[in-house]
Amino acid sequence: MISKNLSHLYQRELTNVKEEITAYADEEQLWITAERINNSAGNLSLHISGNLQHFFGAILGGTVYKRDRDFEFSGKVSRQELLDDLEAAEKAVTDTLATITEDQLNEIFPMKAFGEVTTEWFILHLYGHLTYHLGQINYHRRLLAK
Repeated sequence: MISKNLSHLYQRELTNVKEEITAYADEEQLWITAERINNSAGNLSLHISGNLQHFFGAILGGTVYKRDRDFEFSGKVSRQELLDDLEAAEKAVTDTLATITEDQLNEIFPMKAFGEVTTEWFILHLYGHLTYHLGQINYHRRLLAK
């Protein structure tokens, strides 16, 4: 089933995000923005966590997670909190994908963020979103390591 493969891919990429966050030599570097780079790695990490906990946890999984999207792009927490949030996001993803059925994947996603798309389409979109921001974090870290 596609959900098992997606779970593996999400876990792999979330592990990569955690490794990137851990690889910053100085915790303060997580929050640096540079010329024409609007989002810090810390804020991108918060955004990834919030996004996945919202859509997988609250929307699909029925958790009580309350998203604060503004904080994702303006807040600041410790490196450990970033890692804890990424763990919570991974749990939301894996728990939901472990129980979702093929019929549910073919249903229209409950929120109309992109019009009427299937849940499978939206989950694939979220995976692309995750990998896009992972690439940004990787580039940000290497840019600051010079």
